Amino acid sequence: MRLCGENIRKIRRDKDYTQEYMAFEMGISQKSYSDIENSKVKINLDILTKVSAILDIKPSDICSISHQCGGSDHDYEAKYNGLLDFIKKNNISVPEDLL
Repeated sequence: MRLCGENIRKIRRDKDYTQEYMAFEMGISQKSYSDIENSKVKINLDILTKVSAILDIKPSDICSISHQCGGSDHDYEAKYNGLLDFIKKNNISVPEDLL
């Protein structure tokens, strides 16, 4: 997942955001944020969601499972939407910020 941290750094720099700004927006220390970009921590869905929201991009722009599996963004989004439909139809509880 090293590529994900590198992508975050590149996109952040393209937008002229500092690590301090990103850390503040995420509610973490600058050191913790630096660890994300340097791939010292595993990038989970929570981190991916927060970073992509601050950078105003899709999570797949940072780190796409579909790219690693040889699929397209369209395939990924179709599967994601299908999963959301399944979750809703079966009344499975999911935090609102993940929907």
